[in-house]
Parts: sequence; C-alpha cells; structure tokens
Amino acid sequence: METSKIGRNGTLVIPARLRRRFGLTEGGMVVIEESGDGISIRPAVAMPVEVYSPRRRAEFLLNNAVDAADYKRALREVRRLGIDPGDVPHRRP
Repeated sequence: METSKIGRNGTLVIPARLRRRFGLTEGGMVVIEESGDGISIRPAVAMPVEVYSPRRRAEFLLNNAVDAADYKRALREVRRLGIDPGDVPHRRP
C-alpha cells in the first residue's frame, strides 16, 4: 500500500513505482470512480473517433456491396446522401 498527500487544488502525487507499473505519464488520462468505501483511480484510454464524410460513406457502401440486390440498395443510399454514384470510384459486385 502506498500513501500520498493531497496538494493545492486537489493535486494527488501518484508514486513513481505505480506510475511506471500502470503506464501513467504526464498529461495522461485516468478514470476516477466513487465506490462505497472510497475512490478508484484507473488508467483511461481515449480512442480517436473518425467521422466519415458523406463521400467516404458512399465509397464504403458501394465497395462493400456483396451482390446485385445489395448494390442496388447501396446506390439508393448513396443517392439519398446527395451523391452521384458515378462520381465515386468503386467496383460493382
């Protein structure tokens, strides 16, 4: 068990041995959760979220169609996005 003091503005110093063990680095993120008998601090992982443009979504739809019926549905969806399927590079199934 390790002990630490709470500093100014609630700053908590996590001992170096624990920071190394759990991969905590300056500027890294942690999750702090309240429990019945105290708090829990765990490393957090932030995953970047990729936001696809309508054109990129159209490429996915058209290139991933597996048969003629699926391709027809993809064409309708791409047109619904306001994109001409002929302007999107793809191969028909």
